[in-house]
Amino acid sequence: MERTLVILKPGCLQRGLIGEVISRFEKRGLKLVAMKMVQLTDEVLNVHYAHLKDKPFFQWIKDGMMAAPVILCCWEGYSAVQVVREMAGATRASKAVPGTIRGDYSMSAQENIVHTSDSLENAKIELERFFTASDYCDYPSPLDHYKYAPDEL
Repeated sequence: MERTLVILKPGCLQRGLIGEVISRFEKRGLKLVAMKMVQLTDEVLNVHYAHLKDKPFFQWIKDGMMAAPVILCCWEGYSAVQVVREMAGATRASKAVPGTIRGDYSMSAQENIVHTSDSLENAKIELERFFTASDYCDYPSPLDHYKYAPDEL
């Protein structure tokens, strides 16, 4: 099973959408294995968004991510990285299709409700950035048999 990071951004928290967004991942069949609320710092965001440091909007992104606390989530499931990315929708939310999280709840490229890992490799790096081994709760789900074929478990 893959694990991936989802950050529920400050706009998600401020607009009271946390439950709705989490519910979508749960209903899809993903399993929440770690979650915590944190106030992100400039130092952490410099590392997390280092690939954008030369973009003119870099400071806007950091300011937006520090405007309020965020909810860090680790979701687990078969093809979790791809599934979560597709559920989130296009980064530029004004182009995200209805039915996706961004397509239903946002209009902005920056204030787009969620951050999601874009690859399995980056998911591992990002999860290590925000979670320690003791943050994870591994638990059996009696529903796995109803969510996955035997070769997907």
